Amino acid sequence: MRIVALNGISAGMIDQVGGKATGLGAMVAIGERVPPGFCLTTEAHASGEIPAADLAAAYDDLGGGRVAVRSSATAEDLPDASFAGQQDTVLDVEGTDALVAAVRRCWDSLDSERAVAYREAAGIDRESVRMAVVVQRMVDAEVAGVLFTADPMTGRRTTMVVDAAPGLGTTVVDGSGPVDHYVLPQDAPVDGPPDGCLTSDQLEELRAAGRRLQKHFGTPQDVEWAFDGDGVLWLLQSRAITTLFPEPPRTPDTRMYLELGHIQGMLRPFTPMGLSLMSQVWVRWCERMRIPVDPGAAFGIVGIGGRLFVDITAFMRDPRIRHWLPQGMDVYGPRVRAAVELMLDDPRFAPLPPKPLPVRTALGVAARTTPMFVGGLIGSLARPGASRADAWAAVRHMRTHRVPGPTATTGERLRFVTEEGYDDILGTDMIRATMPTMAGILLTVLPSVLLHGVASEEELDHVLGGMPHNVTTQMDLALWRLAENAREHGDLFADTDPAELAARHREGTLPDIGLAEFLADYGHRAAAEVDIGVPRWAEDPAPVFATIANYLRIDDPEQSPARRFERSAVRARRTVTELSLRGRARRPVRGRIAAAAMRRSRELAGMREFAKFAWLVPYARMREQLLIVGADLAERGLLDRADDIVFLDVDEARAAVHEGVDQRALAAERRAVHTRETRRRTVPGALLSDGTDVETLVPAEPAPEGALSGLAAASGRVTGRARVVHDPAGARIEPGEILVAPTTDPGWTPLFMTAGGLVTETGSTVAHGPTVAREYGIPAVICVRHATREIATGDLITVDGSAGTVVFEERDGGTDTGVDAGAGAGADADADADVDADADADADAGARPGGDTGSGS
Repeated sequence: MRIVALNGISAGMIDQVGGKATGLGAMVAIGERVPPGFCLTTEAHASGEIPAADLAAAYDDLGGGRVAVRSSATAEDLPDASFAGQQDTVLDVEGTDALVAAVRRCWDSLDSERAVAYREAAGIDRESVRMAVVVQRMVDAEVAGVLFTADPMTGRRTTMVVDAAPGLGTTVVDGSGPVDHYVLPQDAPVDGPPDGCLTSDQLEELRAAGRRLQKHFGTPQDVEWAFDGDGVLWLLQSRAITTLFPEPPRTPDTRMYLELGHIQGMLRPFTPMGLSLMSQVWVRWCERMRIPVDPGAAFGIVGIGGRLFVDITAFMRDPRIRHWLPQGMDVYGPRVRAAVELMLDDPRFAPLPPKPLPVRTALGVAARTTPMFVGGLIGSLARPGASRADAWAAVRHMRTHRVPGPTATTGERLRFVTEEGYDDILGTDMIRATMPTMAGILLTVLPSVLLHGVASEEELDHVLGGMPHNVTTQMDLALWRLAENAREHGDLFADTDPAELAARHREGTLPDIGLAEFLADYGHRAAAEVDIGVPRWAEDPAPVFATIANYLRIDDPEQSPARRFERSAVRARRTVTELSLRGRARRPVRGRIAAAAMRRSRELAGMREFAKFAWLVPYARMREQLLIVGADLAERGLLDRADDIVFLDVDEARAAVHEGVDQRALAAERRAVHTRETRRRTVPGALLSDGTDVETLVPAEPAPEGALSGLAAASGRVTGRARVVHDPAGARIEPGEILVAPTTDPGWTPLFMTAGGLVTETGSTVAHGPTVAREYGIPAVICVRHATREIATGDLITVDGSAGTVVFEERDGGTDTGVDAGAGAGADADADADVDADADADADAGARPGGDTGSGS
């Protein structure tokens, strides 16, 4: 079948007619007014020959005249990939010869530079894509445009947005001229006569059509439309808005959520099992503390789009607390703080009569925790060496704790994962491991308080440089030693694919460089390690081999991580001495206390990373048991593969284990959603329950000319070529390059060993990334909005970690359209860059009007 009429297309025909034609067929089937037409199927494209005779016959049956010829690829207009404007549409085509030429142009656009780049960024294999072509009668449009059934800029689901212009509507799509912009309520009639080219009745007709289409397709829609000279509305296309962040759970009132991953450098989505188990940590701690858990109360944990959000609505409305909230938001960065301040003035978060304070519960928690924590804190401050030793002893003890043995049933293993495993995460060993962490955090803050007005922020940052006893730094230096061991093996470790090296390691055919010992200590770690669904380095050491290859590129001994760390430590000790003398001279008593605190901070502040390192030990053991459960379910035919278990939540896993429920389809669907969310570049830091990304409502802070503004996170100033990285796995950082990333967690920090500076889009000054950057003496600026889009790999930039700015010295490739584009240059060097940019997934496709063109699109 090479030709099919639009009214003959059904939902299961996407492989034959592509995404656009499938959507048009669905609209015709539900009775919407769609310009008549037909589709040249993918069968013709696969043959490589345009069936000119069949095409001419279908064109004649349509009545000839002017038509629109539109691409309809099998990967187009899908829920997770719109391909807006990536492939061609030809308007006002008339005559058979012109029609054949237009079809050829649509076919050729499948392999255009922009379409290829879009597919690569979206992870779509070219071999799986075929092109169909839609031919429709042109509409003589009086006015045309685009309707979004949710606001594509803010994410708000309670409003619709219409952009309109006289004529074909090409002005709306290509942005070449002014358009009329309307915001319509979802559930209320249009209020009053509008200004512009549309009447109230026309807007009402568009709103009603949008509601019908959204209801039918089950998701917010991007709709192209046209009113002809007789005022008749024609619907030209409807596809999902692919860029909206997933909608929060429906609530009877408006609620405010903060995303927790920003603080810890975790922007990628959790797997469903990871989200389920992480949510249980808070619940189980509350149970142990005998704190009533109310999902609607303050600090309720909510999963949205695979990310963990915390509900702060009760605090926003509490008159005793709300005015203190903005100050507490500093840890989230300036834009989240501004978002909270903005919403405090919103009537939806007006103060309410406060609920009685849970005094009895608070006293009970204090009675159960204060003696233990105060005692542990004092002990750590008094005897830091003994406290560190006890923390390490607790981790060693946790490694020996009992796990289900070889004769355990699948049910027993799952019970260990979902219940018994928390005994280690919340048990006494974990408390022992946490004590020096708490002391370290206190000693990080105390000197800045005591030396306020005496020491600059930059000097206080220097005090934290080269900090000993940081387990993440120790891990990175251990990786450096592995690289040193690998140097004698020539190109094997430098040039072999990391995945191949990982396979050879498992086979036992690699030279011994000490990897087994490294994995014994640190194999429970990984990027995004707080998600139990993520493979640990012990399972897949490919990222470790990629880091080793990265380190092997360092040929200047002075740039070795060990030397850089030591230089930072020397500067820190010198600064401690200088500030101690200055503090005692200006404020004798406070200066002496500050001097003692700074010296003691060198003993304990590095331990602030230790608590997370410790709880990941039992977490990795829980993952081992979880994968055994998955393997059993796969053997029973209830899952396709062992690691599909991580795409179920706890209850779904129990249903498979105990009731034999086949979860293969559910796991496959969840895996696809997770893969799609992994490609999302922007995650709202502050979100309303109607889907509004509150940061989009905050006016942008004016940045210095030629610069980007962020939050100062690690002092110093460096100039170097940018390297944009979205995933640390396999990433390459040349010595001295500036690492530009969405965020960082401990799994990213090995890249710091060669980086000259750090720029991230999110984060917190107390998060792992900036903490380690300060210890290495790497200037860092965080919370730089859209940094990975504004900065391109190869750009020469200056990072000022004291001022919180990123200045463009030289643009190498314009706005970044790529993922990890290659470049080579050291700090303060003006070397040529070898830019190998892939095109960015169209992160803003839904945020601009349409993707094809006008009334024929």
